[in-house]
Amino acid sequence: MKILLLGKSGQVGWELQRSLAVLGEVVALDRHGAEDLCGDLNDLQGLAKTVRRVQPQVIVNAAAHTAVDKAERESELARTLNALAPGVLAREAQQIGAWLVHYSTDYVFDGSGSRPWRETDQPNPLSVYGQTKLEGEQQILASGCRHLIFRTSWIYAARGANFAKTMLRLAREREKLTVIDDQIGAPTGADLLADVTAHALRQVLPSVGHNYLIPPGTYHVAASGETSWHAYAHFVLEAAAKLGLDMKVESDQLAPIPSSAYATLACRPHNSRLDTGKLRRTFGLSLPSWQLGVARMLVEIF
Repeated sequence: MKILLLGKSGQVGWELQRSLAVLGEVVALDRHGAEDLCGDLNDLQGLAKTVRRVQPQVIVNAAAHTAVDKAERESELARTLNALAPGVLAREAQQIGAWLVHYSTDYVFDGSGSRPWRETDQPNPLSVYGQTKLEGEQQILASGCRHLIFRTSWIYAARGANFAKTMLRLAREREKLTVIDDQIGAPTGADLLADVTAHALRQVLPSVGHNYLIPPGTYHVAASGETSWHAYAHFVLEAAAKLGLDMKVESDQLAPIPSSAYATLACRPHNSRLDTGKLRRTFGLSLPSWQLGVARMLVEIF
């Protein structure tokens, strides 16, 4: 089997190179491409030609415009990367009978209430990022291609920048640290998302003697449990102290603040909880606690 992976250099894409390797040949591209293959989501014609040339059985799109605040100023670029490019990939997948795996976000919802969002809940994005990610989902559905759309939130990895690393840096540099305490979600490791992807693909793709009946669909993926950004930061600093990191700000000195005290261009959801019941029932999965994954990541970066 041949798998075309886009966004190989990102946090999720990096982990996918590992998790997908057991399923078959992975043709992994970033926006710079390789030889005569295009991995740049901003080049829609190049993407279409690449799919036709590679002829994969699976396309995994781990690339996107994820700079939430910049998207407010770059709405046209965000729409190309988050909506138009997935639409191109979906239509090409439909033409060749390939599966398309695409990653979306809790930002498609407005963040109201306190109940975890289900796949059947009505989207109502509040930002350009959320709007363009939702349009990407809609273009995939309209194409009729076989697809898995995984909505997730609060992604982190040992590789690259993330909230935990930022908190550790600031705790070493500053005498005082404030963190938002009224946005709730579940920190989710890129490695977990990549492993879930490989597991799900193994079940939807038919193998010798098997004919799986799992239909295309949208699934929510997040680590189990929930926390605020403030409690997340407290956990990170407490764990770092146990690992011997010298910091100016200790975990019990973090000051909680409301979102209204920290102005951003894009509106952030207050409720980023995702109900993962459909994913767990369909694919027979048990999702680990967010604390387990974050603790493991901290050990890796020290």
